[in-house]
Amino acid sequence: MLIAGFSLDCERLPAALPIWRATVRSETWAVVARGVATKGGRLVALWGSDRTRGAAGGLVVSAAYAVREGLLWLDLPLAERGASYPDLAPLFPCAGRMQRAAADLVGIAADGAVDRRPWLAHGAWPAASFPLRRDASAGGAEAAREVTDYAFVRVEGDGVHEIPVGPVHAGIIEPGHFRFSVVGEKVLRLEQRLGYKHKGIEQRFTDLSPLDGYRLAGRVSGDSTVAYAWAYCMALESVAGCAVPARAVWLRALFLERERIANHLGDLGALGNDAAFAFGLAQFSRLREDWLRLSKEAFGHRLMMDCVVPGGVLADVERALADRLVRQCDTIEREVRDLRQVYDEHSGLQDRFMTTGQVLPQLAARLGLTGLAGRASAQAADLRCDQSWAPYDQLAVKMATRTGGDVAARVAVRFDEVFESLRLIRTILLRLGESDGGSEIRGDLRLPAKVALGAGWVEGWRGEVFVALEWDGERGANRIRRCHCHDPSWQNWPVLEHAVIGNIVPDFPLINKSFNLSYAGHDL
Repeated sequence: MLIAGFSLDCERLPAALPIWRATVRSETWAVVARGVATKGGRLVALWGSDRTRGAAGGLVVSAAYAVREGLLWLDLPLAERGASYPDLAPLFPCAGRMQRAAADLVGIAADGAVDRRPWLAHGAWPAASFPLRRDASAGGAEAAREVTDYAFVRVEGDGVHEIPVGPVHAGIIEPGHFRFSVVGEKVLRLEQRLGYKHKGIEQRFTDLSPLDGYRLAGRVSGDSTVAYAWAYCMALESVAGCAVPARAVWLRALFLERERIANHLGDLGALGNDAAFAFGLAQFSRLREDWLRLSKEAFGHRLMMDCVVPGGVLADVERALADRLVRQCDTIEREVRDLRQVYDEHSGLQDRFMTTGQVLPQLAARLGLTGLAGRASAQAADLRCDQSWAPYDQLAVKMATRTGGDVAARVAVRFDEVFESLRLIRTILLRLGESDGGSEIRGDLRLPAKVALGAGWVEGWRGEVFVALEWDGERGANRIRRCHCHDPSWQNWPVLEHAVIGNIVPDFPLINKSFNLSYAGHDL
C-alpha cells in the first residue's frame, strides 16, 4: 500500500481516525523517516517495547508519524544483541529525548546518537536493569544505580554565570530543573532536566484490567484527562472492533471542548498575572471557577475525570442541563470578549507580550513545535481539521493560527480557540437535543482472544495526544502487554529552550506559562 509516498505492507487499524501500521527493516526505517521529514510530516511519538513471548519475539522500537494519509505506526524489530536502530534526531530533533527515554526504560540505543545521557533514569533503578523489559526485577534501594551529577552543557566566557532553578520551586508547580547560562539578565542558554515525575505509569498499565485502564490514562496529566481517556478508549475500541454509539461520540466532543476552554481560561489569567496584571488573573479565575463548578454539577467531576469510558461515556446531558450549558457559553463569551479588548488595549501587557519568547515559523518547523504553541508559530496542524473524526467531521472546526510565534501570538490563539470551542459546544448541544439516533451512550466491548494492536489519536487542548496499545488475548492471557501514552510536551519542551534565548531572566515565567507544558504527561 502507498503511504507517505512509500510502498509498505500496512494494515489499517479499525480506529476512528486513519491509522496504519507496518513492520519494517532497519533500511526502510531510515528511508521512511527521511521521506516523511522531506514532505513536512511530523514525528508524533517514539517508544520501545519488549515483545518477548516465550522463545519468540524480542525488543522493538516504534515510531508514529503524522502524514497526509493519517498516522503511520512503524515497528522495527531489533536484534537481541546490540538492540540498536538508526538515529532519528538529525531529521526530527524532538526524537532525541524520546530515544534517551527508550534507552532508560527498555535498553535500546540509537546508532550514532550524539546525546546518550540518561533522561528518565535518576538513579531509582539499577544501571543494568530496564523497567519495561520482561525480565526486569523490582530490585531495592540498595540495588539502585549510583546517583551522579548530570552533565549539563557549560557556557564559558567573560561575565557568564549560571542560575539553577528547581526541581523544587517556590510555587505549587510540578518539579523540573532549569539551568540558565546568563550574562547580566540576558539568557544565553537554557538547559532542562526533567523526569522527576516519573512514576512507572507504563508498567502500571500492564497490571490493570484493560477495562480499568481508562482511569489511569485519565490521570497521566490531569489537565488533559478527557483527551487521554478518549485516546486510550479509542485504542481499546480499536483492538476490540467496538462501535461507539453516536450520542456518546458527541458527548465525548462536548467534554473535550469544555476541557479546552477550562485550560485556556486558566492560562489567560495566569499570563496576565505573570505580566503584573492581577486584574486579569482575578477575572479569568472567576470565569474558570464557574465553568468547573457547572462541570461538577453536570458530569460529577470538575475536570470530568472518568466521564469517558470504554465503549462510550458515563454521563448524558438532559434538556434542562443543556439549556444551562448554553446559557453559560453565552455569558462566558460576552465576558471573554470584553476581557480580550482589555488585554489588547493594555499597553503594559502588550509591551511584555510582544516579541517575548519568539519562535519564528522556520525554527518551529525545524524543531517540530506542535499543538497550540505550534499554531501560534504558523504550524497549521489540528487533528479536528486535518484528520477530522466523528463528530468533528460534521463540525467544520476553524483552526486558529498566528505567525508571530511570541507570547502575544500564543495568547491570541487561546482567545480564538475559546470562542471557537464555545461555538462548537453550542452546536454539539443543539445536535444532542435534536438527536434521533437513540439514547444509548455506551456500547459493548469484547476483546479478542488473540494478540492485537490498537491506537488512539486525539487533539487535546495542548496538542495531539497519542496512545499505542498492545493486547495479548492468546491462551487466556487477557492482559495489556504494553501501553504507551504520548504527550505533545515531548515535542515542545526542547523548543522552550530556544524561545528564551536573548530574553531576560524575569521574562522566563511568562514565556514558560505561554507554552504551559506538562511535566507529569512527559515524565510518566
